[in-house]
Amino acid sequence: MNDDTTELAEAPLSKRDFLKGAATTLALSTLPLAARQALAAEPWDLVVVGGGSAGLPAAIFAAERGASVLVIEGSHRIGGTLDRSSGQLSAAGTSLQKAKGIVDNPDLHFEDVLRISKNTVNRELVRLAVDNAPDTLHWLLKLGWRPLPEHPVKGSGHEAYSIPRYQWGAEAAMSVYRALEPVVIRLLQQEKITILTQTQVTDLIPGPAGSVAGVTARGADGQKTDFRAAHVAITSGGAGGDPIAFEKLNGAPLYCRMAYPYNRGAGVELGESMGGYIRGKENYLGNDGAVLLDTDYPSPYSAGVLTNPVDRAPWEVFVNVAGKRFVKEGEPSVDVREHAVLNQPKHRYWIVFDQRILDKAPPLLNGWSREQIQAAFGKHHMFFKGESLAALARWAGVDAAGLRASIASYNRNQAKGKDPDFGRTHMPLPVAQAPFYAIRVQAFSILTYGGLAVDDQLRVARKDGPPVPNLFAAGEVLGKGNLSGHAYVGGMSLTPALSFGRMISQKFIDV
Repeated sequence: MNDDTTELAEAPLSKRDFLKGAATTLALSTLPLAARQALAAEPWDLVVVGGGSAGLPAAIFAAERGASVLVIEGSHRIGGTLDRSSGQLSAAGTSLQKAKGIVDNPDLHFEDVLRISKNTVNRELVRLAVDNAPDTLHWLLKLGWRPLPEHPVKGSGHEAYSIPRYQWGAEAAMSVYRALEPVVIRLLQQEKITILTQTQVTDLIPGPAGSVAGVTARGADGQKTDFRAAHVAITSGGAGGDPIAFEKLNGAPLYCRMAYPYNRGAGVELGESMGGYIRGKENYLGNDGAVLLDTDYPSPYSAGVLTNPVDRAPWEVFVNVAGKRFVKEGEPSVDVREHAVLNQPKHRYWIVFDQRILDKAPPLLNGWSREQIQAAFGKHHMFFKGESLAALARWAGVDAAGLRASIASYNRNQAKGKDPDFGRTHMPLPVAQAPFYAIRVQAFSILTYGGLAVDDQLRVARKDGPPVPNLFAAGEVLGKGNLSGHAYVGGMSLTPALSFGRMISQKFIDV
């Protein structure tokens, strides 16, 4: 789970960790009527729907060009998922690369994205993203953002680039936020930006010739206010905080509850209300799995599994609900592992082993001791134990005949030192000594793959006509499936979000 917008398991930072100048933001529901009317009477140049990794750059660059900017944020604070993202950025032809003698350019970056994604991305959007990524990285450097000393690197956690162009800061995405925050505070204090928190945009106001003329927003008190605007940018994130919206945009359930709770898919609905459409949903891909707490989805995260052979060579056997092996345990390519799990019923599998493996193998779960793993059997909903393989299958919910056949075949191969079925080489022990154990692993994503279609100027597109005038979109609301395709491509979520937010206000709106 090492992607640039993959949200981490840690609890979100507290309100005071965001926007030291929070007193300069406003909640619509707390404003007196006269203040609401004054804001509603303002002819805004740009209304930004969502104050996260795409919305903040859009607001900053519009304000610095002299535009009047209103940011409307559903949460109590700005920053979006920057409190929990891993914050990974990718850019080619940067000063960081040149300082280390690395030769790179956006064309090579583009080709690498196509290679890793197997040409499943939206080429137009990726071209736009990689061409503008170096300027975004240099802008962050000017603001004080710094990567880890050994960066850039080729990759981490997913398929690697061919050239080191991948970097992140010591505080993950909070390193990005720390760089943006002083700029936002300065613009707030100069009254060049107005931010409304705890306020939800419910509707877009139609303008002439199919355009957008503003937004309708609702405060926590339920009262609605119209805000007129020359341009509107939808930067409200994905749908990982809403199971129904998530499944609509991914075609798969929201298995794990880790996402930013205010990412509810509202931005996509706003775009659809003006004739916009969804693309990228077909590229949904989960990770290669973790142990969740229970089956009441979305479930809390419980433990990570060491499936990467670089971290831990495999001792156990992986089976699906039919009791059959489906992938080489210890397969070095995370992309191969992820796609293998994606093809299993309900995106889940069971890791099976016996007492000798439990006693002798390095612990299977990240950060768990052998004693903690042993103690979880009989207590944790995803841990199963049986005195025979048939009993284990019954408790775990897998096919008993299939499991017996798979383990028998594996044990024969282990004795011969060859695995003709999957080519596995590390097979230290057979699975033969009772009791037998299984841990159920669930693949999942909290990222939103389907999103609003946009044109090459980031205007919300229609299938049956020209793009919506004055309506732009950037960030996860565009769908990860368009910029990473049917894969996890490093740095192709946060970097495009920042870049596209900048571009909306730098290049595509008139002030």
